[in-house]
Amino acid sequence: MVDPVRYAMIGGGEGAFIGPVHRTAAAIAGNCRLVAGALSSDASRARRSGEMVGIAPDRSYGSFAELIARERALPPQVRAQFIAIVTPNHVHAPAAIAALEAGFPVLVDKPLTDTMAAALNLQDVARRSGGLLGVTHTYTGYAMVRQARAMIAQGGLGQVRRVAVRYTQGWLATAQDATGKQAQWRVDPARSGLAGAFGDIGSHAFNLVEFITGERMTRIAADIRAAVPGRLLDDDGAAMFHLAGGGRGTLIASQICTGDANGLEISLWCEEAGLHWRQEQPDRLRVARRCGPEEIWRAGTDGAWLDPSALTAVRLPAGHPEGYLEAFANIYHDFAEAVAGRVPAQPAYASLENGIAGMRFIQAAHDSSARDSSWVDLVGETQ
Repeated sequence: MVDPVRYAMIGGGEGAFIGPVHRTAAAIAGNCRLVAGALSSDASRARRSGEMVGIAPDRSYGSFAELIARERALPPQVRAQFIAIVTPNHVHAPAAIAALEAGFPVLVDKPLTDTMAAALNLQDVARRSGGLLGVTHTYTGYAMVRQARAMIAQGGLGQVRRVAVRYTQGWLATAQDATGKQAQWRVDPARSGLAGAFGDIGSHAFNLVEFITGERMTRIAADIRAAVPGRLLDDDGAAMFHLAGGGRGTLIASQICTGDANGLEISLWCEEAGLHWRQEQPDRLRVARRCGPEEIWRAGTDGAWLDPSALTAVRLPAGHPEGYLEAFANIYHDFAEAVAGRVPAQPAYASLENGIAGMRFIQAAHDSSARDSSWVDLVGETQ
């Protein structure tokens, strides 16, 4: 048995959605253990939340600064070995910078930060410190997403010509929908940052495109808006984009699509086949070849037909669907392995460079929309 890697969490206390998701995923991963936390920006709520999830009182802290300072002072065999940041976007950069400067690896929820300037500052700190930083883009943890990536990378399907990705939700369709805790910060520029829907779910769609194709998105022409009157951040939008290999694509990200729950789906058309995946049926990948029958590929531990990168992401035989929590667990598993010095060949977590690319996408989409949907290049060191 390998001892679990110890981690601390910033954010994710009572009333949070994503904090329990992270903690459950880490438990499923089986190779990491929560030992400390600063689960709220309110000190009393933070300590109450820590008690609720079983953190020892002396390691349940009132702020991320206190967590980092006091954990750093503990003996190496006791202190947290990495820090997970699951706060609203505006806390990502200051918390991650403080953790990296104190020598802690960091796993941060997407998007990387609230603004492009904060992202570049974080990148500078990470490079100077040499610290490990990962980003939780959940959907690259799914087995059939990894299978699609492998099939394209192997070259037998030919060049990617066309991509269509959409991420549609309906949970912010009215002004009243934005009154709950999970919605309030997402529509607040002071806490969410530059983007609303395009940062919250559009960044996932962007990451999925680049992950599966193995190509960078190079240009974008976007039309984004706040469809609900009075809302300060975008809740709906669409974009056209170019890929480095010459392919073209469209991306939709919207949280005002009434009736849609979590409608993430992607289609990629190559020279020899089309690949189609839906998050709401995550263990299936539809492959429609130019010459031949349509195929339905299924995930499962008995799937000898799967690429090794996909097979390592499943825990159950075919017919036992694995979903969001298991995909998230793959991210925690791989990050803990990297912290322990056993870096996976193809980690499920997104890299700092992927996170920077996502922020460039968000910034470029807003710049394009502000210029009447003119084309904007996604340039920078990540390209």
